[in-house]
Amino acid sequence: MRKFWKRIRLVFQIKKFGPFLLDFFKSSHVPVKRKILSVGLFAGYLLFPFDAIPDFLVGFGLIDDAAVLLLVLQQIIKLAPASLKDKHGM
Repeated sequence: MRKFWKRIRLVFQIKKFGPFLLDFFKSSHVPVKRKILSVGLFAGYLLFPFDAIPDFLVGFGLIDDAAVLLLVLQQIIKLAPASLKDKHGM
C-alpha cells in the first residue's frame, strides 16, 4: 500500500522531473552505467508501444501510458544518488 501512495505522490511532483532529469544526466556523481540504463528505460517506453488499454479509448487509454511513464521515472529516481534526491525533494 505504501508503494501505491508513493506513486500517487509522484503524479503531483511531475513539474520537478525536468530539473531533476537535467541534473541527473549532467551530474558527475551518477555513474555512466546508470545514465545508460535510464536512457534505455526511456527508449523502451517509446519504442514498445504495447498498451494494456488501447489509446482509442480516450480517457482510459492514456492511463496505462501515464502509469508506465511514472514507473520509469520512479526507477530513475531509485538510480539517483541521495544528494540529488535531497536537492530536488524526491
